[in-house]
Amino acid sequence: MTKKSTSAPVGHGPTHDSSYKLLYSHVAMVSDLLQGFIPGTWVDELDLTTLEKCNGSYVSDDLRDRADDLIWRVRWGRDWLYVYLLLEFQSSIDRWMAVRIQTYLGLLYQDLIRTRQLSTAGRLPPVLSIVPYNGADPWNAARTLDDLIESAPSVLREYRPQQAYFLIDEQRVAEQGNLPQRNLSAALFRLEASRTPAEVLTILQALVEWLAAQEQTGLRRAFTVWLNRVFLPKRLPGVEFESLTDLHEVRNMLSNRVESWTDQWKREGLEQGLVQGLEQGRQEMRHLLARQARHRFGPMIAAQAEPLLMAVTDPLQLEDLGDALLTCPDGTAWLRILHQVRPTPTAGCKTGR
Repeated sequence: MTKKSTSAPVGHGPTHDSSYKLLYSHVAMVSDLLQGFIPGTWVDELDLTTLEKCNGSYVSDDLRDRADDLIWRVRWGRDWLYVYLLLEFQSSIDRWMAVRIQTYLGLLYQDLIRTRQLSTAGRLPPVLSIVPYNGADPWNAARTLDDLIESAPSVLREYRPQQAYFLIDEQRVAEQGNLPQRNLSAALFRLEASRTPAEVLTILQALVEWLAAQEQTGLRRAFTVWLNRVFLPKRLPGVEFESLTDLHEVRNMLSNRVESWTDQWKREGLEQGLVQGLEQGRQEMRHLLARQARHRFGPMIAAQAEPLLMAVTDPLQLEDLGDALLTCPDGTAWLRILHQVRPTPTAGCKTGR
């Protein structure tokens, strides 16, 4: 009897993150990530043969573990450069990412000081913080901590933290069509951005060829785990598929079922597109109402209305709220209607006219 996968559709969660961590626990993946996606000729100065995975489970002074971090170091001249991969592989935009990065970096530096892993001059090593992002919307969060802090007198400028991180926005990079060739990280990003089973099959065939050597068995297995637990359940939710143990099996299975999978992929994509389109339309209506409320009733009313509008999902209710916004005598009356919105009733406002 063929064993079936019981994995549930996976989004951003423990299985999702651990699958990426398994992939980027291999030297070849990190090496290709640095060579293929980090700008500047300085990368050529790194001795990638010295890539060494560090203990990512360090403890801060208040005993909080950061067990999910993945940290590598590589020789850069006489000393080490640390590469900090925030392998939560963001699937949603985190406005405060720069704050998180500074916190994690501070914990890492504390650990390096505690264990006396300093440069030959007794200083802390440089760290490159990388945030891979695979969400559908373009990343719009601040890339530096300085951009998240209010302005202050110029005398305080030198005391402002300047922490930044390097973002890899996979979808936008893939859409630009200039991904490096024969690059394992690029293959992963192409799979994430793929639109058809045929495209996936092409990428898988390349991976099978690149990872044919015996010493790449572990990395082949890591890709297979990611495909089984993350990629396939996300692309085909609710579909039972065979538990696969090697890239060859994934490729062969997809090749045998490519026609039927293409039809289902199209259906799933159409349904997802309709849902996304409806939500986008609702979101545009909410923004318009908030903007009109700001113009008519002022910023305080608009600020109170925004979270209430987010809870309204019926387009007809949003239209009624727009009518009420024009007829209500003041912002308090309109907010009262927002608080009273239910799944089906039509909102209105008596003006006494």
